[in-house]
Amino acid sequence: MKFKLSSFFILLVLVVTSCARPQDSEGNAAGRSSSEGEQSIQVTGSDTMVNLGQAWAEEYTKTNPNAYIAIGGGGSGVGIAALMNGTADLANSSRAIKDREISKANELGFGIKEYIVGWDGLAVVVHPDNPVNELSILQIAEIFTAKITNWKEVGGDDLEIVLLSREVNSGTHVYFKENVVGSLGKGTEFSEEALLMPSSQALADEVTSNTGAIGYYGMGYLSPSQKPINVSVDGVTFVSPTIENVLNKTYPIARPLHMFSRDSISAAAQAYIEWIMGEEGQAVVAEQDFVPLS
Repeated sequence: MKFKLSSFFILLVLVVTSCARPQDSEGNAAGRSSSEGEQSIQVTGSDTMVNLGQAWAEEYTKTNPNAYIAIGGGGSGVGIAALMNGTADLANSSRAIKDREISKANELGFGIKEYIVGWDGLAVVVHPDNPVNELSILQIAEIFTAKITNWKEVGGDDLEIVLLSREVNSGTHVYFKENVVGSLGKGTEFSEEALLMPSSQALADEVTSNTGAIGYYGMGYLSPSQKPINVSVDGVTFVSPTIENVLNKTYPIARPLHMFSRDSISAAAQAYIEWIMGEEGQAVVAEQDFVPLS
């Protein structure tokens, strides 16, 4: 038994060691170079940006074959935490970095660089069979705080509303809470009845199978299996979540997409960011149904 346990722990150490990111002399995450000149870039964070991040990586490596780019999700908070602890070169985030996160970075001896790499509209979605097509920001806030609990209260069927939200470490969750739910007052929280979903895709799948459900996610995840709600600030003019309406600033639930890095990063990671913000990278943003910078 002792021999088997020892073998297990040796194997576990080997697995963990093989997955660890190399670090520079100051403990910062660094691009990994192989003997063939391969450069590794670790990117993690926002689930909203996972598909976009994968598309960027695939397109970039077509013309940069020595680049190896690993993309992970888990939420904006997870990405920023990975940047802090040196296990990621770049953090994708669908929210702004918090003051306490900047302070923590400074305490650890480095600064944070921010790059806005595109724009996103958050779609509020329901099942395609739901007859409700339009909601005001106020109505949406009252739904997600359980002040409105039945679809008949907003012109729909006599059916209980099922609330779906992203998890609290999600930048999408934070943005929606502050800018939509928060329209009822700063600090207003989601109803405790809201079901917390681990990813945008999981939320989309639940809406597809639940006629009473309502949720929200980046409009890049929209498909015919969910119906986006037209949204109004004043309760009079209702606007759909489209690229055009985000660009002309008429759709009210829109936000920038961020990438964060430490203030000192590998040349490979810096080159990748510059490509993302250039013409080719921004073309990928549009192809993935997000909104490019220009």
